[in-house]
Amino acid sequence: MNPRNRWLAVGIGAAVLLLGWGIAFRGRQPSAFVAPPPPAQGPQRAKEPASDSADLKALLARAEAARSQDSLLEAKQIYRQILQQNPESSAATLVQQKIGEVNLKLILSPAATPESAAYVVQPGDTLSKIARQRHITLNLLKSSNGLTSDVIRPGQRLKIIKPDFSVVVDKSQNILTLKNGEEVLKVYRCSTGKEGITPTGTFKVINRMVDPPWYSTEGVIPPGDPRNVLGTRWLGFDAPGYGIHGTTDPASIGKPVTKGCVRLANSDVEELFTLLPEGTPVTIVD
Repeated sequence: MNPRNRWLAVGIGAAVLLLGWGIAFRGRQPSAFVAPPPPAQGPQRAKEPASDSADLKALLARAEAARSQDSLLEAKQIYRQILQQNPESSAATLVQQKIGEVNLKLILSPAATPESAAYVVQPGDTLSKIARQRHITLNLLKSSNGLTSDVIRPGQRLKIIKPDFSVVVDKSQNILTLKNGEEVLKVYRCSTGKEGITPTGTFKVINRMVDPPWYSTEGVIPPGDPRNVLGTRWLGFDAPGYGIHGTTDPASIGKPVTKGCVRLANSDVEELFTLLPEGTPVTIVD
């Protein structure tokens, strides 16, 4: 059975399992990936429909209360419960979006999680050295410890994320799924190539750049130039000329409009840039 038929057969239950516990994507074979539905576009929040049950509304209220008190693991558990118990609720998209927000807040804050470990700074350590040894980005190490400078001292305790990040891009839906191991962390809307020209397969991030110049047919267009379409970040693949980048045209997100790269809103690509070190696998499927 091919992935599309499998999606039709499993239905919304697959989306619940995907967002709750990840999917079996061992070996990262493109044909095994089934993407969850994309989050809603734009800054507007999805609204809970009046038709949903009183029990569902109570669970949503509990989750929001936990989140407002920074009890993020509790909030995440309740959101998962909502999806499991109410897979056909019209609030599902809202809940999926909130799970992604909570997951990223857990990673990018000093909050301890089952996916993190404590490290005691040793004499001679630097943040850059620790980041290299643990195969995480310096930005992630600083963000997850609330650090605003590179200064650390022996005996200081640091939160270290256990990274197994990967990315899957579904060209048919123009969505990008961020995973850590088998768990789906967050789903982003993206743009891919016109007429399906974005290549499929599994690639690796081999270079990372802040405010990248654009090497176009017009020559090198510097960052900040209105003609530079790359936005604020670049995550280049081992397929020359291809990568994930931001945009100067946010209205284009969600459409097949690029020259082959994967395009995200600047805020989204900056979030990924913080998380993804060189070597991160990126699988692109039709």
